[in-house]
Amino acid sequence: MILWETFDRNELYILTLLVLVFIAFFAFPKKLPRHITWLFLIWGFAISTLFDFTIGGGLLDYYKVNDSNKYELTDLITYFSFAPISYFFVYFYHRFQIKRKTFITYILGWTVAGLLMEQLSRVMNVIHYQNGYNWTYSIAVFLVTLTITALYYTWVSKKEG
Repeated sequence: MILWETFDRNELYILTLLVLVFIAFFAFPKKLPRHITWLFLIWGFAISTLFDFTIGGGLLDYYKVNDSNKYELTDLITYFSFAPISYFFVYFYHRFQIKRKTFITYILGWTVAGLLMEQLSRVMNVIHYQNGYNWTYSIAVFLVTLTITALYYTWVSKKEG
C-alpha cells in the first residue's frame, strides 16, 4: 500500500467526506441499539471493500479509485466513509418505519442518492471508469446492495424483537 500517488482534490474530497459523515454520525440521536449500530458500521465497511476488490480494482477491474490502480491509504479511508452511510441507511429505515408499501420508494431514493454521490466522486477524480464500465451498471449494484441491506436489517431486527 502506498500513501498516495499525488495529494490533490480527490484526497481532500475523501477526507472532507469522512469528517462530515462521522460528524453527522455522532450528532444524530441514537435510535438504534449499540449492537445494531456496530453491525451496520461494519457492514458498510465490508460491503464497500467487497465491491472494490471484485468489480473495482480487483477481479473485474471496472474502475480505479483515486490516482492509480495501486492500493492507497485514501482507498482505505474511503471504505471507512461507507460505514456511517450504511448506518444512516438503516437509521432512516428504522426512523421512517419503512414497510412493504414504501420499501421500493426508499430503495430507489437511496439509489438515486448513491448515483449522485458517485457522479460527484467522478468529478472529484475519486472514481475513474475503465474497461467499458459506465454509471448505468451502478444502478444494479445499488439496487442489490441496498435491498440486501434492508432485508438484512429487517431480519436482524425481527430476531431481537
